[in-house]
Amino acid sequence: MDSEVYSQSTCIAIRAAQLYYIEHSSQRNIADEMGISVPTVSRLINRARNEGLVQFSISEPYAACLDLENSVKAAFGLADVLVAPSATGDREATTRAVALEAARLVQRLTTPDDILGIAWGGTMSHLIGFLNPCRRVPAGFVTLHGSISSCGPELNPATLVERMAMAFGGRRHRIDHAGLAESRAGRDVLLAEPETARVSALYDRITIAVSGVGSLYPEPDSRLVRSHFLTEAEVAEVRAAGAYGDMVLRFFDESGQECRTSLSERTLGISLDQYRDIPRKIVAASGAHKAQTVRAMLRGRLADVLVVDEELARGVLALA
Repeated sequence: MDSEVYSQSTCIAIRAAQLYYIEHSSQRNIADEMGISVPTVSRLINRARNEGLVQFSISEPYAACLDLENSVKAAFGLADVLVAPSATGDREATTRAVALEAARLVQRLTTPDDILGIAWGGTMSHLIGFLNPCRRVPAGFVTLHGSISSCGPELNPATLVERMAMAFGGRRHRIDHAGLAESRAGRDVLLAEPETARVSALYDRITIAVSGVGSLYPEPDSRLVRSHFLTEAEVAEVRAAGAYGDMVLRFFDESGQECRTSLSERTLGISLDQYRDIPRKIVAASGAHKAQTVRAMLRGRLADVLVVDEELARGVLALA
């Protein structure tokens, strides 16, 4: 006998799919309305989906962003990638869109057993502003480096950690000294202080790092330069050393390795090697001008999870 004799009506399958997907009825209500069993409703819905009687699509620009996520993740072997649509001609709106996605990601991932290392930056400030205070997780939060007074209190790592710990209802640990000492000897004195030593000891226990990245190539666009945190001579020194970008007050080259400069020995904060060993490193960045910098960062294994905007994702992928 023809197998179609035993097939359910196509019209019935479409009707069940409409009730389920469009009218959002439960399978029990659909069964009652159509006079069939719940398992039959389930089979009808599956048939409608499998045979293409109903189709699903993701609107643009989100479909393109999903494709970019998969491509960048595969190209660089990352644990995860999130791509937010770029706001054409509005750099601040794009930064905020990336920060929002990063904030939601951090809240999804954080558990009470985690210790989060927090860096400074404009994107970081936006990220913390987007944290949902109703989702409280008593994790630990620690500054990854000392303060940066030239950028104002709102971007200072101590302030950011304070805000983040408050949003989560967690514990905060911070370094209150300047992130760049006058000399190596001066930095060593600060490191020997009991409170600084206690915070530094937590670096090996960090499970999640959250950071932005500053761009120094092809043009020095980093806030460290624009805020005059570095002197002109220091900017010239790091650029002469081949710096492509900065993270956690450390400067890295085209291969993602730390540049050899006098600043390395004066920096009060986590080393780049320690940072690289953190199990999950989340980096949020925006702007196509950072493509070369982000590629260098990824080559140096300085990120496991990347949150970027669409234009930056395309730029990084073009360099892969």
